[in-house]
Amino acid sequence: MKQIGITGGIGSGKTTVCQIFEMYGIPVYYADIEAKLLMRADPMLKNKIEELVGEEAYYPDGELNTQYIGKKIFTNKALLDSMNRIVHPAVHIHAEQWAQKMNKACQPLYILREAALLVENGSYKALDALIVVTCPDELRINRVIKRDKLSREEVIKRINNQMPEIEKVKVADFVIINDERHALIPQIWRIHQTLTTTNI
Repeated sequence: MKQIGITGGIGSGKTTVCQIFEMYGIPVYYADIEAKLLMRADPMLKNKIEELVGEEAYYPDGELNTQYIGKKIFTNKALLDSMNRIVHPAVHIHAEQWAQKMNKACQPLYILREAALLVENGSYKALDALIVVTCPDELRINRVIKRDKLSREEVIKRINNQMPEIEKVKVADFVIINDERHALIPQIWRIHQTLTTTNI
């Protein structure tokens, strides 16, 4: 079973692209969603996170205070790197377990592993191919402001904390342009056809 990575910067529209792949019956592992679930459910992760950014990282009921965490780590590169070192190994193990379950349960032609930092942490190298979703910065900024109710300055800080899009494109096997001018479905269909009919 092929494992295909899909990544892109904040606001690039990775989730929308993944949902279209799901319409073709392709299972998708959403790393950000699973990371948040693990951060709530794993006591060891919780302790490490509280040690790193403070007990305010969790509400009294155990839910993640994502707004607090975001403000702390996206304004401090060292904190962000430390958070990634805590969370990403756990997510990687969980993703591998998920992939094995998918293979046994439905034997899909391939699976997608969606994550923001596949290139930054080098994990894309262990996958069979990499899809990068691209989008102009201004559109990304407006999408995230609307979606996450953040200020323009906060969004720009988050974008600046990520690897430049052009660096991700350099190592991509496929690029999807999600700029609201290029139709998404034909791009995704061509990639799907390639992945299901070749040995990539």
